[in-house]
Amino acid sequence: MNDILRRNDNRDSKTRVFLVDDHPLMRQGIAQLINDQPDMEVCGEAEDASSTLKGIERANPDAAIIDISLRGSNGIELIKNLKALYKFLPMLVLSMHDEGIYAQRALRAGALGYVMKQEAADKVITALRRIMSGEIYVNEKVGSQMLHQALTGRGKPNASPIDRLSDRELEVIQAIGEGKPTPRHRPRSSREREDDRIPSGPHQGENWP
Repeated sequence: MNDILRRNDNRDSKTRVFLVDDHPLMRQGIAQLINDQPDMEVCGEAEDASSTLKGIERANPDAAIIDISLRGSNGIELIKNLKALYKFLPMLVLSMHDEGIYAQRALRAGALGYVMKQEAADKVITALRRIMSGEIYVNEKVGSQMLHQALTGRGKPNASPIDRLSDRELEVIQAIGEGKPTPRHRPRSSREREDDRIPSGPHQGENWP
């Protein structure tokens, strides 16, 4: 209730946007683009999921721009968590990853729009205004695929094996491709390596089946 009241009190002020990206220069560029708009301003920034949750609770933004690849976390899961906590918060994904693969996943998670970082800067503002009005923003190709699914009740034509992967499976493949550690490939700490040298029980030195 307090969240709704605060939003109503600020309905005539600038649209407050929260930025989530693990690259400082990217956040700086997006912030400048948004702050140059007469009716928008950046109210907070974060580089990972944990700081995003804390920052959004503190800043109470009107919208959020979120990257999929974040430091130590996954943007799709973050969007799901934010959707559960802030049902009416419009979220726009701004990512380098192919929207043909990720856009529908992002929308299913709770985002309202998807823009690739290779697009012109004005498309970010267009997409932001679109989601602020409650509309969905994706490129024409993705929009056609979504319409086809809605009308036929089937998946998009000529779907690739990637489309059948779960969000978690795709996250692991993405991390491996970027050379980032996954839970099963996490580097072992010096303490863990030291623990390996400490006898742990009567079976120490035996061959386990």
